[in-house]
Amino acid sequence: MKERAYKYRFYPTPEQVTLLEQTFGCVRFVYNSILRWRTDTYRNEKTPVNYGAASSRLTELKKIPELSWLNDVSCVPLQQSLRHQQIAFKNFFEGRTNYPTFKRKRSKQSAEFTKSAFKYRGEQLFIAKSRQPLNVRWSRKLPSEPTTITVSKDSAGRYYVSCLCRFEPKPLPISNKTVGIDLGLKDLVVTSEGFRSGNPRYTAKYAKKLAKAQQRLSRKKKGSANFHKARKKVARIQAKIADCRRDFTHKLTTQLINENQVISCESLSVKNMVRNRKLAKAISDANWDKFMRQLIYKAEWYGRTVVQIDKWYPSSKRCHCCGHVVDSLPLNIRHWICPECKSMLDRDTNAALNIKAAGQAVLACGA
Repeated sequence: MKERAYKYRFYPTPEQVTLLEQTFGCVRFVYNSILRWRTDTYRNEKTPVNYGAASSRLTELKKIPELSWLNDVSCVPLQQSLRHQQIAFKNFFEGRTNYPTFKRKRSKQSAEFTKSAFKYRGEQLFIAKSRQPLNVRWSRKLPSEPTTITVSKDSAGRYYVSCLCRFEPKPLPISNKTVGIDLGLKDLVVTSEGFRSGNPRYTAKYAKKLAKAQQRLSRKKKGSANFHKARKKVARIQAKIADCRRDFTHKLTTQLINENQVISCESLSVKNMVRNRKLAKAISDANWDKFMRQLIYKAEWYGRTVVQIDKWYPSSKRCHCCGHVVDSLPLNIRHWICPECKSMLDRDTNAALNIKAAGQAVLACGA
């Protein structure tokens, strides 16, 4: 059995909006105040604070008369925020992430509820402290009863509920097709069979609209009602870009998984590549990092194989016909002639063919 999150949009009633705003505010306050306390304690005593001490600190905060409003919401999201903070500190001390940062009021807000703080009856979902069910748009059925739910509100003011469920993935029928893919900017994916996915470039598509909305926002008095209206317009455009990019990536990875048994690709270091100021915006818009993540977990679910070859393998500079490697191949050269066998090569298709051959060699002989 595996776990999978199913995300739905819902439309809260005015009473639920008030409750959720209180919950989000309490979660944010607890997270930020405990983070400040842990930071100060570490600086003074030079010893990290564990989860048990943070939980005891939360109990002390609830006993302060001025903070009695912390008891007006469910205690489960407050406790879960400390668990998430503990994971963030663990990742920091193990060198995987940066130091945990404070939560902002105007960014995405979320609260996690475990089984003791919500009820799921058929297609009715109740959260603690609310008598009415959430008005959820159930676009698909849940495979099982949720183990936890996360209620969130994005910067555009939209409410979502994410249900974590256990499910048994069904492997797809075995396919005889293998493919190599080369990731790029002109075409997000070029396969060894010649398929080109294209690149919608949603950031460029909505650039003028976004710039105009941001210009209007800059002219508003900060903190005024018109300022917040303009800020939401900017957030809605940014959310539109993110939704379109996510949808395109999901459809493309699903298509590759459905059609091919083995997919060979490069192991790109996107974090280092975006340091190039000229290409950072285009690389981020291409969504390479999430593309690879989706490809890997979907392959695991449906019985496919994803092979990642060494990122230093000269896939573009090697001729797939004779194996000759040229000394240099600038990015502006999209077609070139092999000096050894005189073959006319397309840069991206040639790279995909080399990646496919290298992936098959890795499967047969190991890395």
